[in-house]
Amino acid sequence: MLMIIILAFDYPRSASEDLGCRRGEFSRKHYGSVELLISSDADGAIQRAGRFRVENGSSDENTDYTPGTWRRTDVHLENPEYHTRWYFKYFLGKVHQNYVGTDIDKNPFFLSVVLSDQNNQRVPQYRAVLWKKTGTQKICLPYSPTKTLSVKSILSAMNLDKFEKPPREIFTPEIQKDLLLLEEQEGCVNFKFGVLFARDGQLTDDEMFSNETGSEVFQKFLNLMGETIALRGWIGYRGGLDTKNDTTGSHSIYTVYQGHEIMFHVSTMLPYSRENKQQVERKRHIGNDIVTIVLQEGDDASSSFKPSMIRSHFTHIFALVRYNRENESYRLKIFSEESVPLFGPPLPSPPVFTDHQEFRDFVLVKLINGEKATLETPTFSQKRQRTLDMLIRSLYQDLMPDLHKEMNEIQLGWITNMLNRRSFSDVLPDSPKSTRKKEEARQAEFVRIGQVLKLKTIVRGDAPTSLVTTGMYR
Repeated sequence: MLMIIILAFDYPRSASEDLGCRRGEFSRKHYGSVELLISSDADGAIQRAGRFRVENGSSDENTDYTPGTWRRTDVHLENPEYHTRWYFKYFLGKVHQNYVGTDIDKNPFFLSVVLSDQNNQRVPQYRAVLWKKTGTQKICLPYSPTKTLSVKSILSAMNLDKFEKPPREIFTPEIQKDLLLLEEQEGCVNFKFGVLFARDGQLTDDEMFSNETGSEVFQKFLNLMGETIALRGWIGYRGGLDTKNDTTGSHSIYTVYQGHEIMFHVSTMLPYSRENKQQVERKRHIGNDIVTIVLQEGDDASSSFKPSMIRSHFTHIFALVRYNRENESYRLKIFSEESVPLFGPPLPSPPVFTDHQEFRDFVLVKLINGEKATLETPTFSQKRQRTLDMLIRSLYQDLMPDLHKEMNEIQLGWITNMLNRRSFSDVLPDSPKSTRKKEEARQAEFVRIGQVLKLKTIVRGDAPTSLVTTGMYR
C-alpha cells in the first residue's frame, strides 16, 4: 500500500479564514463587521453602494484611549511563497523528471517529480507537483530503496487515474522555464500599493487626487514606509511606473519586505494636472491597485472616509491611516470588500501604534496578506484559472512535435524510455556505456539551464524564497 505523507492543494485558505471557520461564526472582534457603505452626491442621490468589511479593532474611535499591547508574534505573512513555491525551491536547478499527458476529458496536465531531503533532515522523499487547468496539487511521498515508484502511482495518489493519453517524460531542459511560468500564476511575488493623501474635510476622490503636494505628516508616513528612489534608470521592481522618461513622475517610494518588493503609487508623486480636475493620470495607477492606503488628516469626527468615495471597481482593500500629533501615534482601520476572504493579522484593540517600526511591519504584512486574499475572490481566481488553462494548453501544443521526435529517437535506441521501467532515484539505470554517458550529459545540461533560470529570477527580484527586508524606519 502506498503511504502518503502530505497532500497539499494550492490556493489554500488563509490562517485567518481557517480561524473563522473553526469558530463557526464570523468574528467581529477580530475581523470587523460587514456594513453597507453608501455615498451620495450634492443632491442626495446615491452614487455607488458597496458592502465592505470594516476592521477597527472593536474600539470607539471617538473616545480617549491608552495604546494597547499586542503580541508581536501575531504579525506574519500568510501562505508565504518560500513555503508554497515548490518548483522554484525544490526542483529548479536540480535533477528531476517532468511529464505531460491528458486526462479522460482530454485536458492536458504536467507533472514534476524530484527526490529531495525531508526538511533538510537527510531523509529522502519524493515531491511532486501536478499542474492542471483548475490549479496545482502538491504531494510528498516516502522513498524506499527497495520499492520503485511509478508515474502512474504518483498520479493515482493525486486522484488522477484515467487518461486519454498516458503521461510521457519531457526530456528538453527548456521545459523548466515553462513550468516556472506556470508556478508564477499562483500570484505575484512583488506588490504595488496606492497611497492617497486626504486633507481635513476632503470627502471626494477628485478633492483627494487634486492635492498637488502632501504635508509634513504625510511625508513622515512615506519615509516610514520606504525610501525615495529616482524612477529614471531604476532596475528594480517598477510596479507599472515609467523608468525611462519620467512620464509617471520622477520619484517614488519603494521598499522590500521579507523578499517582496513593494512599489508605492503615491498620489502626490504622480503627475499633477492643473487643467484636468479629475487627475486621470493619478487615478489610472491608484485606481487599478488592489490595495490603497489613505492617510487622512484631521480628527475622526470632522471627516469620515468611506470606500465609496473612491470611484474604483478594482480596489478591494483600503487602509485608513490617521496620525495623532499629541502622542505621535498612528491609528489604523481596514476596509475589505465583502468577497475578500478573512486575512490577518487582526487589528489590536485599540488599533493604535506608538512604536512606528511595529506599525510599519503591521501595515505591510496586513496589506500583503490582503492582496493575496483578494486574489482568491471569484473575480480574480476565475481569471487566473483561465490564464493557467490557456498556458497549459499552449505549452502542450508546442511540445507535441518534440514529443513525437523523442518517440522516434526512442525507437532508434538513442534514449531509454523510463516511463514505466524507471524508478525515481539518483542512480542512473543500467545501460550501455555510451547511453549512460549521454544520459549524464543530458542531466548536466538540464541542471545547468535550471541553475541559470534560478539565478536570473533572483537577480531580477522575483525569487519567491527570498526573505530580504530593506527600507527600515530610520
